[in-house]
Amino acid sequence: MLNELEITGRARTHVLQFHEPTRFAAQQEAGEAFLAMRAAAAKDGINVVPVSSFRDFQTQLRIWNYKFSGQRPLYDIHGVARDFGSLTPEQVIDCILNWSALPGGSRHQWGTEIDVVDGAAPALYEPMLLPQEVASGGIYERLHKWLDANIAKFGFFRPYEHYQGGMYPEPWHLSYAPLSTKVIGQVSADLLTEVIEASPVLGKDLLLPRIPEIFRNHILNFNRAPSA
Repeated sequence: MLNELEITGRARTHVLQFHEPTRFAAQQEAGEAFLAMRAAAAKDGINVVPVSSFRDFQTQLRIWNYKFSGQRPLYDIHGVARDFGSLTPEQVIDCILNWSALPGGSRHQWGTEIDVVDGAAPALYEPMLLPQEVASGGIYERLHKWLDANIAKFGFFRPYEHYQGGMYPEPWHLSYAPLSTKVIGQVSADLLTEVIEASPVLGKDLLLPRIPEIFRNHILNFNRAPSA
C-alpha cells in the first residue's frame, strides 16, 4: 500500500534508483521484473531501454503547464501536431488528457510504469513516443513485436494498448500488474481534487469541476491486464 503522497507523486519513498541500462526509478519489485525482461530480450537481440519511469508530481505538473501554455506540442491520435492557436482552453485540456495525465493522477507516479524504446535505434535518433514509431515499418516495430509475445511472462501489460475513449494508445507504456492493479484502488477523485486545489496547475478553474469525469474517463478507463 502506498500513502497519499506516494500515490500522487509528491514523495518518492516507494521507489529505488536503478542504474542499468540507464538510470530509471521504480518500486523494487517492478524494477527487478523489468531487468529480468530486459535480459530475456537481450538473448533475442532486442535492447529494451527505459526512457520514462517514475515521474514525480512536479515533473507531471511541468509537462501539463507547458502543454496548456503552448510551450509543448499537442497531438491527435495519429501523432499529428494540433494547431494550438485554434483551440479553446477546454479543448486544450481535452488534447492534453489524450496523451498526458492530470498532475497527481499519473500512473508514472506509482513506480510501476516504464516507457520503453529500442536501444538499437540510431544513436542520434531522439525518441518521440508517437504511433508512427511502432507502426509497420517504424523504428521500434521489431521491439514491439517482441513485447507483444513476451511482456506478460514478466508481469507487465499495456494499460493504453487500445483506445477506448480515454488515453490514446501508448504501446510503449508498460505497467507492472502485480503492483499497479493494487494502487489503482487507492486513487480517488477526492484525493485528486485536494491535490489540484493546492497546486499551481494552469487551467485550475476549468479542471476542478471536471475531476470526477477525468477520474472516470482517464484514470479508471484503461485496458486491464489479461489476468485481471
